[in-house]
Amino acid sequence: MGRETVVEVDGLRIDYGSFVAVHGLSFTVRAGEVFGLLGTNGAGKTSTMDVLEGYRRPSAGSVRVFGVDPAQQREKIAPRVGIMLQEAGFFDDLTVVESIRAWRRFTADAMPIDEVIDLVDLGKVGNTRVGKLSGGERRRLDLALAVLGRPELLFLDEPTTGLDPQARRRTWRVLENMVAGGMAILLTTHYMEEAQYLADRVAIMDRGRIVRHGSVGEVIGADHGSTVTFVSEAPVPVEVAGVSEDGRHYALSSTDPQADLHRLLDWAHRAGARISELEVRRNSLEDVFLRVADEADLAVTAKEH
Repeated sequence: MGRETVVEVDGLRIDYGSFVAVHGLSFTVRAGEVFGLLGTNGAGKTSTMDVLEGYRRPSAGSVRVFGVDPAQQREKIAPRVGIMLQEAGFFDDLTVVESIRAWRRFTADAMPIDEVIDLVDLGKVGNTRVGKLSGGERRRLDLALAVLGRPELLFLDEPTTGLDPQARRRTWRVLENMVAGGMAILLTTHYMEEAQYLADRVAIMDRGRIVRHGSVGEVIGADHGSTVTFVSEAPVPVEVAGVSEDGRHYALSSTDPQADLHRLLDWAHRAGARISELEVRRNSLEDVFLRVADEADLAVTAKEH
């Protein structure tokens, strides 16, 4: 690919006393790409981000950001990194403009105030006190402060929480433009549509381990890339379409929908069965994520019994 590797994680382990929060994570993030680190609550995403941002040391393994240890040499990477936390601390009595002006004093090569306000579409509330902003407007102010220093690497933790769908899409376009300029983004989000839209590659975590990893297309395609749904009044053999919960509605996970459809319709023709509401749908990243969560729940249940 020829793009610089800006984040390298090799065998990362994070312990909290006797509890192992992260087990042997390994992945890279390159310049000019969005890497989505996904998982349910408690999967280990925040702990991993804390280590990458230099706020915590790993229990084992190695982490490099721009080639250095982020905990030991944080001053070297700080000017090159932007961080958008789930919730930043603001002074509610300051206006948006005053907040950005105050932040610029601590930011090298900071964008002009007007430029960053236009970038995140806060022009209409520039003179509004932060305490009066909506949740979505506060998130956009979070983003403004995170990108104020024109970072080469941006850590985004749930960046569009509280935004309406239009504002979320607008934020995505802003981030796309930044990535097109060479910025790398490490993203955590519970919006799978967001990850599927923005991310070049993703890693899905479960209880501290990566259980799916690759490009969005690879992750979806490797996990039964399509779903065939239909209704049949006659029972369909298990080898044709699996098991129906109510005896009528069927959902078949498929890696080869053409072959599965041929088998289904051939059976229906021979059996004289009527198939209705037939639909073939390309799976989404959310389908894969939910399947991972279901597998995790089943594993826990089996362990308990």
